[in-house]
Amino acid sequence: MLQRADPQILRHGGWFYFTGSVPEYDRIVLRRARTVAGLKDAPETVIWRRPASGRMAGYIWAPEVHHFDGAWHFYFAAGNSDDKFRIRTYVLQGRGENPLTADWSLLGQFETPWDTFTLDSTTFEHKGTRYICWAQREPGIETNSNLYLAPLKTPNTLAAAPARLTVPTLDWEVRGFKVAEGPALLARGGKLFLTYSASATDARYCMGMLTADADSDIMDPKSWSKSSVPVFATSEANKVYGPGHNGFVVDETGRDLLVYHGRDYREIKGDPLFDPNRHTRVQPIHYRADGTPDFGVPVANGVLR
Repeated sequence: MLQRADPQILRHGGWFYFTGSVPEYDRIVLRRARTVAGLKDAPETVIWRRPASGRMAGYIWAPEVHHFDGAWHFYFAAGNSDDKFRIRTYVLQGRGENPLTADWSLLGQFETPWDTFTLDSTTFEHKGTRYICWAQREPGIETNSNLYLAPLKTPNTLAAAPARLTVPTLDWEVRGFKVAEGPALLARGGKLFLTYSASATDARYCMGMLTADADSDIMDPKSWSKSSVPVFATSEANKVYGPGHNGFVVDETGRDLLVYHGRDYREIKGDPLFDPNRHTRVQPIHYRADGTPDFGVPVANGVLR
């Protein structure tokens, strides 16, 4: 899917739903299809547009849609018109069976302990508890963003103090910017695999992974181990650059798929943020003998096989 960054595909009720950032950073879009491949040409609906000025009238980044507690929820990051980089996370709620025609309303800002740069929220249920994982700049830590985890009390409030799961410190996490962002959870074989993206959003962008036992205390940062090297990175051979901000989905045949964005070229003119050609891509996930995911390398453009 061309020019759709920060992608997410959700499978729910016999449909696949797709959302992602648009190059204009001005709206939230959603499309659906009966198959993953069908999303490519599915019509796109605008769920929400930023206001003309004031709060949330700046950059609109990385929406994610989830269905829980009998309603649809869109988590997205937004800046203000007078400071587009004053990025905070907000939540929309929609009622109705079809989110494309649901009645959407703004619940408000996602409340965290600090009023700082916050983005890339994802939510999942684990052992009967709904959690939220997100990226945020924490006062006193000189990074652009770290990853945090907490149980949810309401869609936009926490039920407990957050756990700081990881801080970008390794060489491949701090190229250009010190970043851990875009978390996504893959649960399989009694393990939790939490992927995230690191470094600047050019060809240096790559994916890391935290791993925990499903029966461990996932709110204890010591339960999570970090990959020492990227688990997914640029492929010069296949001409896919800066793969990241990934998600996971099980397709209509039962295959686990990796969903991510990447560019077709290395050299970018100007700020990578304003290069529109981060395209959504999907490819199957393979597994090693010990059950850990093997993402391989970004495959070349072509038909998914």
